[in-house]
Formats: sequence, structure tokens, C-alpha cells
Amino acid sequence: MDDSGVNDGSPVGAPAVDGRTVDGRALDEVVRFTSDLIRIDTTNRGGGDCRERPAAEYAAALLAGAGLEPALLERTKGRTNVVARLEGTDPSADALLVHGHLDVVPAQAEDWSVHPFSGEIRDGVVWGRGAVDMKNMDAMVLAVVRQWARTGVRPRRDLVIAFTADEEASAEDGAGFLADEHADLFEGCTEGVSESGAFTFHDGAGRELYPVAAGERGTGWLKLTARGRAGHGSKVNGSNAVTRLAAAVARIGAHRWPVRLTPTVRAALTELAALYGIEHALGGLDDPDGVDVLLEKLGPAASLVESTVRNSANPTMLDAGYKVNVIPGEAVAHIDGRFLAGTEDEFRATLDELTGPDVDWEFAHRETALQAPLDTTTYARMRAAVEEFAPGGKVVPYCMSGGTDAKQFSRLGITGYGFTPLKLPPGFDYQALFHGVDERVPVEALHFGVRVLDRFLRTA
Repeated sequence: MDDSGVNDGSPVGAPAVDGRTVDGRALDEVVRFTSDLIRIDTTNRGGGDCRERPAAEYAAALLAGAGLEPALLERTKGRTNVVARLEGTDPSADALLVHGHLDVVPAQAEDWSVHPFSGEIRDGVVWGRGAVDMKNMDAMVLAVVRQWARTGVRPRRDLVIAFTADEEASAEDGAGFLADEHADLFEGCTEGVSESGAFTFHDGAGRELYPVAAGERGTGWLKLTARGRAGHGSKVNGSNAVTRLAAAVARIGAHRWPVRLTPTVRAALTELAALYGIEHALGGLDDPDGVDVLLEKLGPAASLVESTVRNSANPTMLDAGYKVNVIPGEAVAHIDGRFLAGTEDEFRATLDELTGPDVDWEFAHRETALQAPLDTTTYARMRAAVEEFAPGGKVVPYCMSGGTDAKQFSRLGITGYGFTPLKLPPGFDYQALFHGVDERVPVEALHFGVRVLDRFLRTA
């Protein structure tokens, strides 16, 4: 029992765990599993062009070897998900979902220092696509569960372990499919953990911050369509679809969205201000200019929150015409829009205004914004697990600027947190490696992650 009277997950009759029980085999396995998963090419190019099944079968075999009964589930042939339940010691406790995705974004080998699907281990670092997004977390979970099987450990809560397909696209073949068609597998789950949080952020002043995600901006990928009068490129044309579209795209790209602070972002700013001794600047949180002033005072740490104090809409794709001397009758653009919890109506109204009367817009893909409470036992135990193994570090909350499978699982009433613990050295730009070139993860970061996850999942 811990001091709250809750079983800490130790085997019956065993002494209480101190969080430092991970053995050398688990540390070796997390590195090997990460490398093996990277070598299984699960590139998701969108439009259904992906095949996660080989990685799913690999993960399922390891779970089965730990005494679990994994289910392999597909909406589309080859787009395979894995779900297994590990029973806890307290049948009255709510279950916890632990999930990671198996697919990765594309990588061009000629741009990399090593082949992106080699899984090479060099100078204490595992290289390859998925090393941080997020086959590292998949490997950590597998290593922890297998160690528990060897030592007879069970967690306090039931754990539902899910490895999903299609997170890097629409999630229709992955978490969306599971939430819509297999909700029974997640019975009792009230909270979940996945990417991306509890990684080391070095602030440039000697501090180690560990941001844990307690929210996500909503996803609003937009399709803009302008229509006009087709004609010869040499003629005067006041109804040029390209001109109309270009004007709307320029307005959207130049728009300065107003500050909108969610509870998570406000808490992040408050904790960071206290850490840096600039609490006096918090008086400006209800003033848009005051927020920008506070961000300036935070220095490098501002990057943890600056993308989530506002909504955003970034033009990303244009498609119009088929010949230089032909004015097309239609032009299309795509916008990557993101909106904070509670602001979707404002987001829609602003897009109506910015596109104007000559351009129509619609959601090509939309997912809800998320907000998770910080005053929970689960958040406190995540904080405690990280700070046990990073005693000089400071856990702070933050909101993810993008999205994860937690959006789909929220349909089942599951509150999601971003918790993929990694202890990273100074100069290691973790956030830049998501979808970046030369994606890699230090071996020591994986070892730290296994230790923290072992401690957290036993007691959560």
C-alpha cells in the first residue's frame, strides 16, 4: 500500500516497490523493440496507402508472450490494430487506456544520415522513422508489460493496451474504427495516456522542464473552393477563380488570431511564471498584449505554449488550372486549421469572414479539441513518477498544438493525457524531430521511459 491506502501493484506478499525495479532485460528489450519496429516500414501516405499489419503482428506476439490475449482488428485489410487488457488488482478501480500508434509519416532516404527504416543503433542512439513518433512508446509499453509477466507484477487498475493504425492520417482505420465499432474493449476506461509529453525540455538556463500534455487543440483541416468564369488567359476576366482564391488564402495567412486562454494553457503560464520568478507579469493574462509580454519574458520556454494561446489557420496546398493560357473555372486550397477548446464557433465565424462571398469552405477533416483536468490523482502520479527519476526536473502542464488518437477515444468518455517519458540531453531538439529528418532517440532516454512508465503504471 502507498500512503493513500491504495495497492501499489506489487505481487501479493512482495515488498512495496520503490519504482526502481526495472531489470536489465527490460532495458535491453526496449532498445531492441524500438529498433525492430522501426525496421518494419509502416509509412502512412494518406488515402489508405499504408499497411500496419506486420508491426501489429510483431506487437501482438510480444503481448501474447507476456500472457495476454491480444485481438487483431481491421476495418480495412492490412490496416491492423492491436488491443489487449491486463487485469489489475483492484476490480473497483476505473481502467486506464495506454495507447500508441504503429504508422509513421513518409521519409526520403536521400535526406537522412542513415536509412530511415534501418533502426540503426549508433553511439547510444536509435535512428529511424518512428523513433520519437511513436514506436519508442510502443516499445516502452511492451518492455514494461513483459517484465511484469516475468516478475508476477500486476497494476492496480486494469490496463487496456492499444496499438493503432492510421493515426498519421484520419484515424478512420485506427482509433476511430476502434471507438465506433469496438467500444466494448474499452469498458471501464476513464483516462488514457499516449503521446506526447514528459520529455526533457532544456530552457537554456540550466533548468529541465517536463511538459505533460493535458489538452489538445481541435483539428480543422479545410478545403476552400473558388469558382469563376473559365476563359482565355489573354482576355479580361473579372470572375477569375484563381484571383478569388488567392485573395482569400492571403487573408487567412495574414490573420492575427486573438488570444484565447484555456485552463490548461493558463495553468502552464502560471506555473512557468512562478518558476521564473515573474509572477508580476501574470496580471496581464487577460490582456492580449500582456500575454505576448509574458511569453517574451519566458525566453525559450515560451515555445511550450506560444502555439496554443491562439487558434491558427495555415495555408498548405493550392490546386488550380491545367494550362498557362487557360483561366480555370475552379481553384482549390487546403488549410491546416487548429482551434482551442471552447472556440470552434468563433473559428467557424472567422473563416466565413476571411473567405468572403466568392469562396466556399468546408471541413475536409475535423476532430474535437480536448481539455483534461490537472487536479486528478492520475496527473499527480505522472508528475511524481517523472520527478522520482528526474529529481532536478520540473513537471509543467501544456496543451498540444496538434492532435493525437486521444481525440477519437474521447468519444468513449476517455480523458487523454500526453505522457511518453524521455530524458533527453541538452541540444536534443525533440520537437523538431517529429516528422523531421534524422529522427532518433537516445538509448538512455528509452531506459528512463521504461523506468518512469513502470512506476506510473503500477500505481496509476
